[in-house]
Amino acid sequence: MLDIKFIRENKDLVQAAAEKKKIDFQVDELLAVDTRRLKVLAEVELMRSEQNEANQLISQTTDPDERQRHIAEMKVLKDELQLKEEKLKTLVKEWQQLMIRVPNVPDMSVPAGDDDSANQEIKVWGDKPQFSFSPKNHIDIMTGLKMVDLERGTKVAGFRGYFLQGAGVRLSFALWQHAFAMLRQAGYEEMLVPSLVRREPFLGTGYLPQGEEDLYQTQDGDFLAGTGEVATMGYFMDEVLPLSALPKKLAAWSPCFRREAGSHGKDTRGLIRLHEFYKVEQVVLCEARHDESVHWHEELLKLAESYMQSLNIPYRVVVNCGGDLGLGQVKKYDLEAWVPLEEKYRETHSISYFHDFQARRLNTKYLDAEGKNHFVHSLNGTMAATPRLLVALIENYQQADGTILVPEALQPYFGQTKIGFDN
Repeated sequence: MLDIKFIRENKDLVQAAAEKKKIDFQVDELLAVDTRRLKVLAEVELMRSEQNEANQLISQTTDPDERQRHIAEMKVLKDELQLKEEKLKTLVKEWQQLMIRVPNVPDMSVPAGDDDSANQEIKVWGDKPQFSFSPKNHIDIMTGLKMVDLERGTKVAGFRGYFLQGAGVRLSFALWQHAFAMLRQAGYEEMLVPSLVRREPFLGTGYLPQGEEDLYQTQDGDFLAGTGEVATMGYFMDEVLPLSALPKKLAAWSPCFRREAGSHGKDTRGLIRLHEFYKVEQVVLCEARHDESVHWHEELLKLAESYMQSLNIPYRVVVNCGGDLGLGQVKKYDLEAWVPLEEKYRETHSISYFHDFQARRLNTKYLDAEGKNHFVHSLNGTMAATPRLLVALIENYQQADGTILVPEALQPYFGQTKIGFDN
């Protein structure tokens, strides 16, 4: 959420932001409602003041007839005030619904574009494997090594269902443990966060109302989160942090759930696009300065890159275009791993910063050195998302005999150097 004063003073900038992000929003509509809201609010406050004066006058009047006349006048005022307050209530509700739809302003460096096809490559790392044999896709490899059972997954969980088994499970745990070890060394605090979350943190992080169709909702009105970011940000909702607590660096693990409502026909086989998966997420809260946000955005990207480099999986980094940014994102990088059998890079990490967009909606503040309150700036980024990450790892590390080499960085956690048919 943006400050209404900022929106009024920079309406052209905010409208341009909506257009760059390809979001259907008219700033003039919001400002018209805000003008009416402020007018009626002023009228209500004036009438309340008059009501207080009338109450005081009645209490001081001793003549019965005069007192009765004042009471009758006050009843008229009270009835008018009640109608005006109902009008204000309706306007405030309309204003709030428009306010939560206002997009954040993207950074000047964000390229223009309609969708992810316009994202710009800024870095490529690693050598793509050159196979001396006909390589297989991750489905065939993992099925042959009894690491996954997609057929029974569909039988039990429906479309996009899966079971990981044996080495598939152990490799997933190794990826998470390695991610946590790197984050712990970088000063991050580990958290295991809820996936079942109330509506308020979803509104606060910007996943509602726009993203509701991609969320699973319970009969109690709660939602299943598609990222640990939601619960982790909600953890600090309605709190004021001391300056000494910043930057707050958190490593959140959680099961994640997405309906993939807009992905019909995409990645219908395999482990790329699933309804249920697991993530280690980086979340940072920092001081409310643009340079501080930019610094931590680059740090989150550096950590994600270090993780992929430690696994020796080829990848590239893209900066996302305006049309591929969410409502609250100022700027986002995607890190995409090379998938040999598809002969293309596939997204495995997203890393974003928001300025105070989320904190303003969640009412998360900090106290500066002068004792003044400010909304924190927030950032988040993927560290390890599984089983999607298994796809690139297994296809890049496959061997001619159908086995898989285990990346050296994972061997202490996995306990073996190779995944074979006897695992």
